[in-house]
Amino acid sequence: MADAKPFAMPEGATGVLVLANGDVLWGRGFGAEGAAVGEVCFHTAMTGYQEIMTDPSFAGQIITFTFPHIGNVGTNVDDVEANDPHALGMIVREDVTAPSNFRSNEHLDAWMARHNRIGLAGIDTRALTRRIREGGAPNGVIAHSASGEFDIPALLAQAQAWPGLEGMDLAKTVSCETHYGWAGGAWHLGKGYDDSTHAEGREGVAKRDSRPHVVAIDYGSKRNIFRNLVHAGAEVTVLPATATYEEVMAANPDGIFLSNGPGDPAATGEYAVPVIRKLLDTGKPLFGICLGHQLLGLAVGAKTTKMHQGHRGANHPVKRLSDGAVEITSMNHGFAVERDSLPDGVVETHVSLFDGSNAGIEVDGGRAFSVQYHPEASPGPQDSFYLFERFVGMMKN
Repeated sequence: MADAKPFAMPEGATGVLVLANGDVLWGRGFGAEGAAVGEVCFHTAMTGYQEIMTDPSFAGQIITFTFPHIGNVGTNVDDVEANDPHALGMIVREDVTAPSNFRSNEHLDAWMARHNRIGLAGIDTRALTRRIREGGAPNGVIAHSASGEFDIPALLAQAQAWPGLEGMDLAKTVSCETHYGWAGGAWHLGKGYDDSTHAEGREGVAKRDSRPHVVAIDYGSKRNIFRNLVHAGAEVTVLPATATYEEVMAANPDGIFLSNGPGDPAATGEYAVPVIRKLLDTGKPLFGICLGHQLLGLAVGAKTTKMHQGHRGANHPVKRLSDGAVEITSMNHGFAVERDSLPDGVVETHVSLFDGSNAGIEVDGGRAFSVQYHPEASPGPQDSFYLFERFVGMMKN
């Protein structure tokens, strides 16, 4: 890759990835035409490309899929975590083939084009993944032109000018704009979602007396988290990332949930951490996932740091320190809570078995807790659902 020649364009190339260090990778574009700049990362999951592309935590990122057969099951209306994709584009090894799945209702190429997202096929994703592992996640521009015409110097300048995710608050850009009630439960094949579809956009749904009320702060949440909270027995109201302490408490929560999301937790923490600290003082149960985990860590006095390559995949082993059990988890994060910065009263509960990084904490005996992985993604498949049950149980008690 170091010997890549910016103007050595192969015949038939309609797509390109230009990295900030000057490397140029030619391929075949699909989806929307145009260009997008962001951080280039890799994801090791063998399934779930539609959920990954629509995960708001991937805002500002271009995803390299290490599994070669992306697009083979097409797309459908159910396997999404948000209305639109938040990842900027995807890089794959093989050309996207016609879908072969009874649930598919749209080709991935058409789905990407309809949502104005760029795809790039024909890339040696193994070599690119090695480059990211060795050198860290680079900034880059992904571009697609059916005519094969590209201004490489301009694309390189764009990649080099992009400031990167460190110091960038993206939660505001992907969060909901107003509060709403969530009414959709777990999904079942052939039956759809429990309790009808979600009620996004409504000001609330009637609370059932038997269900504790979770107020979820949306920093870029995945829908399946809310489905799992409902499935575990809770009623859910969602508030924007910028919700104040007064707005959270006005919703009369039995517990507070801090969602996943994109960007640098230290940047989002400038407005989120003061609110979380006040919420901790209420004594109400609090549960955080991913960015929510990092924000809880910041709120109790710990520090976060940018990771070399991040963790993104559906096969990450995590050790639960209370009993030594290993959970197979789904992860998507480029920042981590620094273990050595955890203050007194904060206990580490989970550790990544890939690199030993922190993967969970508890505050004041477990009244507030969080994990650096996605229990709702169910790669285990049910290794981590106990976290939702624990949270709902705390609210009931």
